[in-house]
Amino acid sequence: MSELSPAAQAVFWEFNSKFDWIKDSVPGPQYKAIAAALRAAVAHTQQHHNHDVWKCDADELLAIADELEAQ
Repeated sequence: MSELSPAAQAVFWEFNSKFDWIKDSVPGPQYKAIAAALRAAVAHTQQHHNHDVWKCDADELLAIADELEAQ
């Protein structure tokens, strides 16, 4: 896990904490599942402003998280 950035580690640990998995376990497919979920959320919320500038709406990302969490 040491090769991950602090941000990626935080997302990974938060994901794993919801399943009571052992923190020292090999992550397996979780990395790819987390990455796919993040990419899908960003793709849904990103807005092209000009040239190469893309922005994501944090409120919209949080609304997606709230909706999923409520299920």
